[in-house]
Amino acid sequence: MTLGDRTETTGMNEALMAELRASRGNGCVGTELVSETDRVRVWLIRLAPGERIGFHEHVLDYFWTAITAGRARSNHDDGSTYEKTYAAGETQHATYAAGDSKIHDLTNIGDADLVFSTVEFLQSANRPLPIPEAIRRRDAG
Repeated sequence: MTLGDRTETTGMNEALMAELRASRGNGCVGTELVSETDRVRVWLIRLAPGERIGFHEHVLDYFWTAITAGRARSNHDDGSTYEKTYAAGETQHATYAAGDSKIHDLTNIGDADLVFSTVEFLQSANRPLPIPEAIRRRDAG
């Protein structure tokens, strides 16, 4: 099924479903925490061709911007899998009501690095998920 520039493909296998279930509460929505204040967390996602960021959970209002153009596959907590082509500068916003969330992964299926910036708003309807101290130390430099 084609949904605009997003194509739904076959669902996930059992191994991916098990990984998804185990990832509930993983608030690391990027590969690098660039900055954090009392209002926002700013993340970078940088994926080489074939590289994947594992399942993570979104509970906060946020937006992402594609820094580079590329193509990716994403498996979602409803069992669906999508492939999408991103344009450099493309931006999307997401808002979550109290108790709502989304878990997904992202794999670069293109032939060049895929880079996104994601900004989470800490003052959202849901409490922020904890971030491991090792991630925070990398943020501190």
